Amino acid sequence: MLFLVAMATSLSAQMTEISGERIRAHVKFLSSDLLEGRGVGARGGELASEYIATQFALIGAKPFGDNGTYFQRVSLVGVDPQASTQLSMVGNDGAANDGKTAEFHWLDEFVGVTLQQKPDVTFDAPAVFVGHGIAAPEYQWDDYKGVDVRGKVVVLFTGEPPSDDPKFFTGRALTYYGRWTYKYEEAARRGAIAAIIIHTTPTASYGWDVVRSSWAREDQQVQLAPGAYDLAFAGWVTKDAGERIAAALGKSVDELLKSADSREFRAVDLPLRFRGSAPAQIRQIETRNVVARIEGSDPQLKSEAVLFNAHWDHLGIGDPVAGDPIYHGAVDNATGCGMLLEIARAWAALPEKPRRSAIFLAVTSEEAGLLGSRYFGDHPPIPAGKIALAINYDGFQPWGRTGDVVLNGSERTTAYPLVEEAARRFNLTIAPDPRPEAGSYYRSDHFSFARVGIPAFSIEEGRNLLGKPAGTGEKLFMDYNDHRYHQPADKYADDWDFSGMEELCRFGMLIGVNAANTPKLPTWRAGDEFLPAREKAGVK
Repeated sequence: MLFLVAMATSLSAQMTEISGERIRAHVKFLSSDLLEGRGVGARGGELASEYIATQFALIGAKPFGDNGTYFQRVSLVGVDPQASTQLSMVGNDGAANDGKTAEFHWLDEFVGVTLQQKPDVTFDAPAVFVGHGIAAPEYQWDDYKGVDVRGKVVVLFTGEPPSDDPKFFTGRALTYYGRWTYKYEEAARRGAIAAIIIHTTPTASYGWDVVRSSWAREDQQVQLAPGAYDLAFAGWVTKDAGERIAAALGKSVDELLKSADSREFRAVDLPLRFRGSAPAQIRQIETRNVVARIEGSDPQLKSEAVLFNAHWDHLGIGDPVAGDPIYHGAVDNATGCGMLLEIARAWAALPEKPRRSAIFLAVTSEEAGLLGSRYFGDHPPIPAGKIALAINYDGFQPWGRTGDVVLNGSERTTAYPLVEEAARRFNLTIAPDPRPEAGSYYRSDHFSFARVGIPAFSIEEGRNLLGKPAGTGEKLFMDYNDHRYHQPADKYADDWDFSGMEELCRFGMLIGVNAANTPKLPTWRAGDEFLPAREKAGVK
């Protein structure tokens, strides 16, 4: 009891010391021109990871990476698609005057990259429309039933069949089946030679500019194992380009999407062949996660830990927009890094440390598909079954305080009472995911930890801005999403308000401290998709 009283007193004091101005200093530096967008395998990314490691050292957090360092090495392959990449379609008979021939224009109408990690890849194959490209037996859904796509090009939509039934693809909330990463993975498992997603803003949850800026640059990939198979081409086409594909079936894109949303959907052969070449510059990339640890106070429990995480990478240098080639990533995710560093500083300053240890992790290659966090999840410095909880910080807006907080996925864990208690302490309403159809749970680094069983979620600010008219937060978010997300315009400004980030650092720290002190390791609730992995890790 005396320990808990002392812990509560020191925690309250240190949480008060958490400073939005210190977060500001980190964000301003990490998103500056000097760091050149924090590209992976680039000078700016190396500077960012070195800066974060130095900050950990300054506060006294101990290195917890490879060989007694702050760094966990992650080896990737960089595949840089070239502007000479080509994609065209012709009728199955190859006739040039059949009304089905089209040459698609790089960037303006299509983007994509080879996943075979070779410098020169070509393909010429018939096409099949496979709806959403999902095989989900637990929902009695199989877009590939009755069709053999080996050696063919699959054409599909991202997203999944819409529903308000929480027992069918979890209702409005997108599952992993809706993510573009799953689409390409499943197409490869089925032996397809290429997969082409028809983009629409509603199904992707973002516009073509985001697709273009994300895919017209070097793609970081995990090294293929010898003999492993992957797609010759993973690509996207605009909705307008998709109309030409749909027209081959006498349909529109909207009609194709409507058919894909139906339980009666059956894959259909397209009267088309796709031809393409996917030249790429290939290089080996050595990048790194940054890992630090602050030891717990309990002789037994200090071998376990609470994990705090943010990703340090962004998109680096790319195509200029309004003359600016640097994709600064101030919101995404210099903010999360600044918050991670401030929580680590406050935790290190606690006179009475929590019983379990704390791990502070800044991961690489989130923008390339959560690769750094996935590597950490597969190679944690302590067993996954000894990590009590993972709390992720990713992309905070500089709007000031909100009356609500979004904690998508926390309700799926047995740590949820700790979340509710913290919300009560901070007078915050726990708001539902404002865009469940975007599948945010499967788009951020906490997913990499959940897949190995660690209870994990992100802390996100809500939309209810204190002192502002109703709807202001949503308008500001949509403006950011439409004009700055994954664009050079995501840059720091001196008039930013860090009070909301400051509060959510305190909020997350309280949850983390309570998780570090709870007698029993948290787990997933009965029936959750991640519970088997937690049990496999030894937590019942």
